[in-house]
Amino acid sequence: MTKTTQHESDVSFIQALAELLRENDLTELQVKRDYGENDSLNVRVSRQPPDMTAPAQQVAVNPTAPAAPAPAAAPAPDPVPATEPAADPDPANHPGAVTSPMVGTAYLQPEPGAPAFIAIGSTVSEGDTLLIVEAMKTMNHIPAPASGTVTRILVTDGDPVEFGTPLVVVE
Repeated sequence: MTKTTQHESDVSFIQALAELLRENDLTELQVKRDYGENDSLNVRVSRQPPDMTAPAQQVAVNPTAPAAPAPAAAPAPDPVPATEPAADPDPANHPGAVTSPMVGTAYLQPEPGAPAFIAIGSTVSEGDTLLIVEAMKTMNHIPAPASGTVTRILVTDGDPVEFGTPLVVVE
C-alpha cells in the first residue's frame, strides 16, 4: 500500500471511529492498527461528556416533626437596566480565544527548562508561536491568529487537551 493510499485509509478509519463514538454516545475509543513490523497506527478518539448539572440537594425529612410553614417570598428587586452585557464565563466563547486544533498535550515552552513562549501581558504578533500541542510525537506550533496582548493562559505545561479546548486568550 502506498503512503498516500495508507494515509487516506487512515483518515477514513479515524472518521469512522469518530462516527462510532458519536453514534454510541461513548466518551473515548482507542485502537491500534499494525501494518507491519515497524509500521502501526495508534488512534485515541475522545470527547468531553455533556456537562452534568449540579446534583440535587437532599433534604432530611423527619416524619414525626410538624411541617414548618413556608417562609414568605421576598419581593423581587426592581429591575436595573444593564449598561453592559454580562461577561460570558466560558473562555471558549471569548472572541480572542485560541483553541486547540487537535487532541494532544500542550507545552508552553519549546523544551524543558527553556523560557515559555508567552506570559500573561505578553504582546504577540500574528503568527507568533503561543505554545505547542504534541500529537502522535509531532510538535505542532500553535500560532497567534492576530496581534494583541495575552490576557489569559488557560492550560498549564503538560496538560492534555482536546479538539476545541481553549488554550489562550489574545485581545
